[in-house]
Amino acid sequence: MLVAAAVCPHPPLIVPELAGAAAPELDELRAACARAIAELRAAHPDVLVVVGAAPQTRVYGGRSAGSMAPWGVDVRTGHGEPTLPLPLTIGRWLLDDDPDRFQAVAADASPAACLALGRDLAAEGRVGLLVMADGSACLTEKAPGYYDPAAPPYQEMIVRAIAEADAGALAALDPGKAERLWVGGRAALQVLAGAAGEGRYDGRLLADIAPYGVGYVVGVWR
Repeated sequence: MLVAAAVCPHPPLIVPELAGAAAPELDELRAACARAIAELRAAHPDVLVVVGAAPQTRVYGGRSAGSMAPWGVDVRTGHGEPTLPLPLTIGRWLLDDDPDRFQAVAADASPAACLALGRDLAAEGRVGLLVMADGSACLTEKAPGYYDPAAPPYQEMIVRAIAEADAGALAALDPGKAERLWVGGRAALQVLAGAAGEGRYDGRLLADIAPYGVGYVVGVWR
């Protein structure tokens, strides 16, 4: 069963070596992620899994490595040659420790596939998930996906679902609309929904910012 989950975003600029003189909101974001992970660890899960989107669904071992070299600085985390995609690399960097494993989920996976994957993860005992999930990148005219008037209400729906531990709302996210609004974390959030199932959790929102027109949300489910 899922005993706890932390939701964190995965912007490369959360790594200080890449941020330079970036927005001070990133300091707030790092601190919120640290608090979320501390609460996740405080639940003492028997199995800790980092979940994030990737080109394909696959498992990486808990000692797998990632690098920020594609984003300008070869900051490495983990052990050995880098193999992790960006969301899982940032997850490993935030943990500063090895999880039991990394679970990549295809960014275009269907909701049914994501929910089934989450149910499978939750069946492994007392499971904790670190869910790496960016929100919409269409929140302002300077956002990577430019501004879409449908993005703010969609982002608000995601924020509310995380804050209220509403697995049903996450399960209902439309993948086509999420893709159009550049919601990088849709698949990972639906894995969380599958892991939560019909369970009841207390949700807590720790951060909700969008300094570059991209929604970055941090929350905890216990």
